[in-house]
Amino acid sequence: MERRVVITGMGAVSPLGNNLADTWAGVKAGRNGIGPITKINVAGQNVTMGAEVKNFEYHDKREARRMDMFSQYGVTAALEAMAMSGLVSGENIDSDHLGVYAGSGIGGISTLESEFKKFSERGAGRVSPLLVPMIIGNILAGNIAITCKAQGSAIDMVTACACGTHAVGEAWRTIRHGYINAVIAGAGEAPFAATCFAGFTNMTAMSSRKDPDRCSTPFDKERDGFIMGEGAGMLILEELSHAQARGARIYAEVVGYGTSCDAFHITQPAPGGVGAAKSMRMAIESAGVRPEEVSYINAHGTGTPYNDLFETQAVKAVFGDAAYKIPVSSTKSMTGHMLGAAGALEAVICVQALQDGVIPPTVNLRVPDEELDLDYVPDTARKAALTYVMSNSLGFGGHNATVLFKKYE
Repeated sequence: MERRVVITGMGAVSPLGNNLADTWAGVKAGRNGIGPITKINVAGQNVTMGAEVKNFEYHDKREARRMDMFSQYGVTAALEAMAMSGLVSGENIDSDHLGVYAGSGIGGISTLESEFKKFSERGAGRVSPLLVPMIIGNILAGNIAITCKAQGSAIDMVTACACGTHAVGEAWRTIRHGYINAVIAGAGEAPFAATCFAGFTNMTAMSSRKDPDRCSTPFDKERDGFIMGEGAGMLILEELSHAQARGARIYAEVVGYGTSCDAFHITQPAPGGVGAAKSMRMAIESAGVRPEEVSYINAHGTGTPYNDLFETQAVKAVFGDAAYKIPVSSTKSMTGHMLGAAGALEAVICVQALQDGVIPPTVNLRVPDEELDLDYVPDTARKAALTYVMSNSLGFGGHNATVLFKKYE
């Protein structure tokens, strides 16, 4: 028998705030978290704007020296989610039945860069013995498991910008099929390292505008690329009867998940968004709902010319005439593109949207594009009765993931 899976806790570190409350308040207010980059030297580069996490301090200074920033963000969000859920490993949940499904697209890139500089300038003996456990892709899941005493399955996703959504979806599957009772699921990312940033810039994937209000403009005719962001989002997924038995507050239900691969190009999405359409259809079908029942879509919406066009075409292919009645917005207009952590934070935002009956806006959408003619919720959040909310993530390599949430009843 397939089990029901609910959300009992959430946490966030984002360009809009270092916790869930501040992040969600910023989303509802349509606040822009983008500004001039301060964390690396971008002199001489075309791209100078970013969506940085501000005034962040990890709670344990000693442990912070042993973690790259992406782990610090992820563990911080996980601890907030655990506190919100009320779960305590070994007390109200068997530690073997608490797992971690985490992700990061870039991993410890800033640590790798700084240690390579030591190596090249001062020799091999100066490289930190903690280099490897700070940079490896799985270490976020490991750090969360150690901190939260989660001794169940601990798996890390490395599917570029789709890994946060994959983490949530795969956690849903493993709980649904009875392998485990609760999972800390999400992703963390800290990509502001000079070489990494230069690579994205030279790829011409990012916006080169200098106005914070015009450099991340999803679905706008003048869009010219994404803006790099950073942070983390984490959710506690829990089997329904387990949550009920301990009297947990339930914030939403996870009801559908889809995943596919374009198998087309290393960076460019498949024309027409065919892979994204497959992923959305799978999520809807696994939930057993009709497409027209979806109340809101949080789009991948990067602000690149191809993504916004092809994702719009995919929505039309899946939803038909109903596509014109379903609000579609991109919160990357406020948070920038948090790469691997994007889908995780956007999952958190979707649950909060269900809780408050608020559709997040696409801010700074000023110039309509004739080919993009859906309801993109420009500039201002909108009150609405929401039942089913969808979140899309599409990553380099052709990775597509979609999660469908339902208002809990």
